[in-house]
Amino acid sequence: MDIQLKRGILDVCVLASIKNEDSYGYKIIKDLKPYIELSESTLYTILKRLETAQMLTVRTVEHGGRIRKYYHITDMGLKRIEDFKCEWKEITSIYKFVTKGDEDNDKA
Repeated sequence: MDIQLKRGILDVCVLASIKNEDSYGYKIIKDLKPYIELSESTLYTILKRLETAQMLTVRTVEHGGRIRKYYHITDMGLKRIEDFKCEWKEITSIYKFVTKGDEDNDKA
């Protein structure tokens, strides 16, 4: 898969995982696990990129004697999810064109 496409998909997955409630790193990984395997190092790189792009904000809370960072989606992050949904329709359409006539596509 194209690295830029995969990166964009991972960004949206992380945003979607915090869409309904603020969350922290370990919980994000746990929530995404049934859908996609994500390492801690990859997650924290994504979170930093999304924070820099103002798609999420971060607050720190003491929890069990340790500092935990909670991530909150912003309006820009919500807009990115909506934009992705529109983009995905186009990608699906392109996929159907490329696989037109293939047996696997005929069953889908």
